[in-house]
Amino acid sequence: MKIYKIKVNGKSYKVELEAIEEVASETIKEVKKEEVKKAVSTGEGTEVLAPIQGNVVDVKVSVGAKVKKGQVLLLIEAMKLENEVLSPVDGEVSEILVSKGKTVANKELLIKIK
Repeated sequence: MKIYKIKVNGKSYKVELEAIEEVASETIKEVKKEEVKKAVSTGEGTEVLAPIQGNVVDVKVSVGAKVKKGQVLLLIEAMKLENEVLSPVDGEVSEILVSKGKTVANKELLIKIK
């Protein structure tokens, strides 16, 4: 048990914490931002993947639409927050695999851009 003193809104509290399990530092891997896959480039274009599990709130593009890198493609709601899914490349939307109201899994294929 370790005792910590914390201050919240000007009032001090003593908090007692118990370590349940210790983790060896070798088991923790630091993931760099560029390692997180949001899109996969294939010979036929770029596949945009869901960055998080959630519900599709809105699809902002349609098949055949020209998109710019950084443009909002769709919105996914997760834990009461809306997450923008941005285009990773300039191109044309060739296929949309989700629709408004659909629940998507993390890393699920959403949109194809060529």
